[in-house]
Amino acid sequence: MSAYATGTQRVSVIVGGASGLGWATAQLLHFQGDVVVIADVETEAAALRAAELGGSAVARHVQVSDEKSVRALFEGVRDEHGSVDAVVNCAGISRPGALVDLSVDDWQDTVDVCLTGSFLVLREAAKVMGEGGAIALIASLNGRQPGVAMGAYCAAKAGVLMLTEVAALELGPRRIRVNAVSPGFVPTPLTAGASLVPGLVEDFVENIPLGRAGDPDDVANAISFLLSDQASWMTGASLDLNGGAHTQRYPNVLRHLAAMTG
Repeated sequence: MSAYATGTQRVSVIVGGASGLGWATAQLLHFQGDVVVIADVETEAAALRAAELGGSAVARHVQVSDEKSVRALFEGVRDEHGSVDAVVNCAGISRPGALVDLSVDDWQDTVDVCLTGSFLVLREAAKVMGEGGAIALIASLNGRQPGVAMGAYCAAKAGVLMLTEVAALELGPRRIRVNAVSPGFVPTPLTAGASLVPGLVEDFVENIPLGRAGDPDDVANAISFLLSDQASWMTGASLDLNGGAHTQRYPNVLRHLAAMTG
């Protein structure tokens, strides 16, 4: 039975919680009454965010591609708070580049953080989580829609979608639910570079039927739903949260860059 159902305060760990989607999620879950653990590779930023929330919010360091770091995070939260009830993994990076030019290092960095990081967060969280827990992973529109110069990111996020389904199968008997959110274009520190390329953001928006980019709060609301008892019969699912962009085309990033550089 979930913490909400028993009337106890839920302990929620937001990995990558110091900025972007993670910070929006941390604020919402804190407002809803959770004990919020903001875990991030940027230790000082996480501490500032926790202080901004106040109350029971705390900050912890984690490097998602380092299994010892991830294990220490979840074992520490369990030992300090007695349980880990909900987990969100928002950590991510992107290293754009055409496949023929993409370095192995850039490929590996992307896969290490986006896919291996999701695996490690999922694995270590599941080890300390009791029955009725919930895990939400951040996938992407790029998990189902290819984009020029997005090969490493697309491959990693497609992996997150299948990881979500396998985890739902394996953890279902323990009544731990695992779902994903697949956002489209949302202005965050991860996507900030797009605004530096003339016409690229406009191209994204032109291919969104609802006519606007997303907002971090849109994603936070979806995550909150997936973690809640309202989604108690949902596992192994991915929410397409992109304003309908999956029905259109993905902008050609290289073409925009070429136009910018002449």
